[in-house]
Amino acid sequence: MGDALPANVDRAARIETWLDLYGDAILRSCYTWLKDKQLAEDAMQECFFKAWKAMDRFDNSAGNEKAWLMRIAINTCKDFKKSPWSRHVDRAQDMDNLPPHLLLAEDEDQALYLSILSLPLKHRQILLLYHYHGLTLKECAQALGIVLTSARYRLKKAELLLKQQLEKGEGL
Repeated sequence: MGDALPANVDRAARIETWLDLYGDAILRSCYTWLKDKQLAEDAMQECFFKAWKAMDRFDNSAGNEKAWLMRIAINTCKDFKKSPWSRHVDRAQDMDNLPPHLLLAEDEDQALYLSILSLPLKHRQILLLYHYHGLTLKECAQALGIVLTSARYRLKKAELLLKQQLEKGEGL
């Protein structure tokens, strides 16, 4: 009985640390996936709840915490998008619905953000994980549940698509 309390305290400290370190990154990823602030917040909470439940199975030697949490967040967002409610909601982005920090951003930053959002999901994911969240290709592959060579190919393809879009002025 005395052992259960320290284990729970350790679990609570660990989840608090994860929230402090990765909460913002998870929330931003969820927003990019779901394109809705409230849904993104719900998905982030669900992600950390799932992480809490699976914490004992997390093997720190197999990969880093951020990649593991991103994988949970991605799967949670996929579940949210599959829900019957989500199929009946228009998620088209317009300038009025951008997050506040992007409304104050330069036009080039807004154009880049909208261009990234307009990419196919698998390309948008890899770009954000690699360039925005700073994961290595190996960690991106782990987070997305794909092999390293696929991650490398997707990143190159995503960068090419984004470059083409920006050169054409799309995404504005």
